[in-house]
Amino acid sequence: MDSKLVQASQMAVTKKDLFEKCYKFTAARDLMDRGIYPFFRVIESAQDPVVIMNGRKMIMVGSNNYLGLTNHPKVKEAAIEAVKKYGTGCAGSRFLNGTLDIHVQLEEKLARFMRKEAALVFSTGFQVNLGVISALVGKDDIVVIDKMDHASIIDGCRLSFGEVKKFKHNNPQDLDRVLTENNGRGCLVVVDGVFSMEGDIVDLPAVYEITKKHGVRLMVDDAHGIGVLGATGRGTAEHYGLEQEVDLIMGTYSKSLASIGGFIAGSKEVIHYIKHFARSLIFSASPPPASIAAVSAAIDIIENEPERRERLWKNTRKMIEGFKNLGFEIGPTQTPIVPVIVGEDATAFTFVKMLEAEGVFANVAVSPAVPPGKALIRTSYMATHTDEHLNIVLEAFKKVGRALKLIR
Repeated sequence: MDSKLVQASQMAVTKKDLFEKCYKFTAARDLMDRGIYPFFRVIESAQDPVVIMNGRKMIMVGSNNYLGLTNHPKVKEAAIEAVKKYGTGCAGSRFLNGTLDIHVQLEEKLARFMRKEAALVFSTGFQVNLGVISALVGKDDIVVIDKMDHASIIDGCRLSFGEVKKFKHNNPQDLDRVLTENNGRGCLVVVDGVFSMEGDIVDLPAVYEITKKHGVRLMVDDAHGIGVLGATGRGTAEHYGLEQEVDLIMGTYSKSLASIGGFIAGSKEVIHYIKHFARSLIFSASPPPASIAAVSAAIDIIENEPERRERLWKNTRKMIEGFKNLGFEIGPTQTPIVPVIVGEDATAFTFVKMLEAEGVFANVAVSPAVPPGKALIRTSYMATHTDEHLNIVLEAFKKVGRALKLIR
């Protein structure tokens, strides 16, 4: 056969448009056409208990602004003053020209706050998990994670060269089984402190005892625990009295700390190593001055205004009790994250849009964020919600729940 014909035939067989998957993706547009698409909704105001969307006031129960600090005058003023002094960006990575004195000062403050020897700040919380896990877990190592750990932990594992194993959600016995099969390799166990969809808290005492038994290292992603749990708001490890026992504690700024970014806290030697091997730190632009200053101010408020956390927990107890009294299934939540489990994805999408019509902004979570058939409405609460706000939310849930025949 003519060589040109052979080449043309091969090209005809192998040629494929990379964008074909994009053209075939219709699921989101189908929801848009049905008027029940619940993502990328545009908010026109600050993340307060009441927000503006499409010119309408909405009670916000879909924010992680647990302590209500994103619009706090002291936090905003700190950010403004930082911009005046340092400008809007650092124009480089921490590794090279992007380390300001306020980065170092915040790291020192975070280390004291978390009661660790050292801390290291990153530009996003997602990048913390990408950088830390991939830096520490090498090709001869193993990383063991909870089945329901955050996506950033999963992606950090994917970037590492080690073996990845999962254990059943919040099941220390299954963790023990997995570690028994480890064969003495270097091992990092990574768990969420508070699981972001279900709102339950890791059984950290049991997890710690098992990691101690097997002689492996323990890291807690406390994105949703810092500012919320513990006698002084230092998170899950403080909640259980295990701050010195946990090797590494990761936190984000986009929840209680009122900004964007993240950090890892631990021993000086380990943080020093991560600083020189975490690619997501070395090859990313440095956190902007306004973000760093805002976090520093937020930490001061957490330490000086414990009444905020008390109000948060008062609101949390009210909503957990309120949803149970209405007959909703809320799962094992123990935190200001209160999921209302509705079942099928379509029901969840419809539920959220009906809530929106009632003036309530809540989030939806469907598979793979939650198990199939366990779609939920994810609600979360702030210290700055009033009883009036929360009563309106409960009434809206009651009305929608009855209309969809989920409750009587």
